[in-house]
Amino acid sequence: MKPFAFERAGSVADALEKFTAPAAFLAGGTNLVDHLRLGIREVDQLVDISRLNLTEITERSDGSLRIGALVRNSDMAAHPLIRERYPMLAEAILAGASGQIRNMATTGGNLLQRTRCVYFQDLTTPCNKREPNTGCSALEGFGRYNAVLGTSPDCVAVHPSDMCIPLAALDATVVVSGQGGERQMPFQDFHRLPGNTPHLDTNLKEGELVTAVDLPAVPVARRSTYRKVRERASYAFALVSVAAALQVENGQVKDVRLALGGVAHKPWRAHKAEAALRGQTMTTERLRAAIEEELAGATPGPENTFKVALVRNTVVAVLEELAEGRTAQRRAEQGGAVQGGLQ
Repeated sequence: MKPFAFERAGSVADALEKFTAPAAFLAGGTNLVDHLRLGIREVDQLVDISRLNLTEITERSDGSLRIGALVRNSDMAAHPLIRERYPMLAEAILAGASGQIRNMATTGGNLLQRTRCVYFQDLTTPCNKREPNTGCSALEGFGRYNAVLGTSPDCVAVHPSDMCIPLAALDATVVVSGQGGERQMPFQDFHRLPGNTPHLDTNLKEGELVTAVDLPAVPVARRSTYRKVRERASYAFALVSVAAALQVENGQVKDVRLALGGVAHKPWRAHKAEAALRGQTMTTERLRAAIEEELAGATPGPENTFKVALVRNTVVAVLEELAEGRTAQRRAEQGGAVQGGLQ
């Protein structure tokens, strides 16, 4: 590991003042420290922000919630207001990583983990994300986990987060601070598609610090769920994941929120499918047609063609479960998804 300076910040303003590029902010370190050890990331300075006062979830007068950037994943999943109003968010967090990692990982750190494929951490292979303009090994190599939506000739890696998928569906806002002051970014604008600059995962500016995530009041989110399809029951990235919320009245879709994981370089909000469903009669045929519209631009490779069918079938199954009220029944039978997932 390359030697670096270490600074501990006492406030957001102090952290911004101490930051001197090339540097990084350190919170839980569950992704950053690994990459420093492997030599994927090199910095001259680490600014420790782990003791800043960004650890609370607060309710605001309009019914929205502000989640501090240093709220631990486990604490967010267990929070009563998250469980009551945004169950798909609690379920997504509990589907990610392990209990030990969730106890360390932070909200801001989860947003900033690197989008990556199996070649990103292999320093013996070309990777445009790790070293721009060197090539993409995944295009002709092992492709089972590759993206099928929003890809480019320069990168086919998929975003690894579970937590970020429901945040995309909920129209969250990311609050960041920098030398120019505070600004707010719609969640859909925070992460980037690869294009010809896959080494840039987000639209953060150099030296900016994520301080909070705001969740708007979304009534439909009370009837929501998250489903993760993976190759083993624990500690595995998603082949495909679905965050969904649904409101049906008199057999018609009044509101729907839908986001997909494991399919793109960023959390994928399924706007086309949502638009095709709102105001329509809730039938299996309509659900399949709506998700087919979303998948019309999919570009799978020979090893991950199965993802297209997997997305379609998972979305239909999840929305039908929500429409029929089987999600609440399943949670009751399991003793509550959150309670069962806490360690």
